[in-house]
Amino acid sequence: MVRDQLVARGLRDPRVLAAMGRVPRHAFVPEAQRSLAYEDTPLPIGYGQTISQPFIVALMTLAVDPRPGDRVLEIGTGSGYQAAVLSGLVAEVYSVEIVEPLARRAEADLRRLGYANVRVRAGDGHLGWPEAAPFDAILVTCAPDQVPRPLVDQLKVGGRMIIPVGPAWGAQDLILLRRTPAGLERQSILPVRFVPMVKGTGKP
Repeated sequence: MVRDQLVARGLRDPRVLAAMGRVPRHAFVPEAQRSLAYEDTPLPIGYGQTISQPFIVALMTLAVDPRPGDRVLEIGTGSGYQAAVLSGLVAEVYSVEIVEPLARRAEADLRRLGYANVRVRAGDGHLGWPEAAPFDAILVTCAPDQVPRPLVDQLKVGGRMIIPVGPAWGAQDLILLRRTPAGLERQSILPVRFVPMVKGTGKP
């Protein structure tokens, strides 16, 4: 997977490649899908959600330039796979999932597999995790129609956010944001298609 899907497509960061190689992707995929776990494709994980293809997971991880001392927020825990990849690269991962059964399953799987620096909770991803902010990096693995202001507010100056933005099931753009003292710098990475970001009850 690392050689044929990541290195072959130009990803070279040794820390990110090592992290992708360490995480057992099959452990985060439903049993019926495990024969496809290392294919370059998203897979269904239930409740209308998916686990992203390995290339996108690696690309998003690389884009936020994870550092050993970082505290990272992930919006859209899903299976827990992206959080597991981040776990070996940063100090702390906080992950929010709006579908409570997925949040509980991911939390249990991450704990069982030894990812002790990941915290998961069920809640509205639009609101982030305010009491744990600010964050050095934020990864959003579901697509809002615009960047939620609370997430910008929870990003440190100097921090990086990677987020797909666009209409549900339509043309979306994967965007890298950098927060500077003067405001946000915005860079378009590539067209993507993610599941939509669902609004909750207004409570984080």
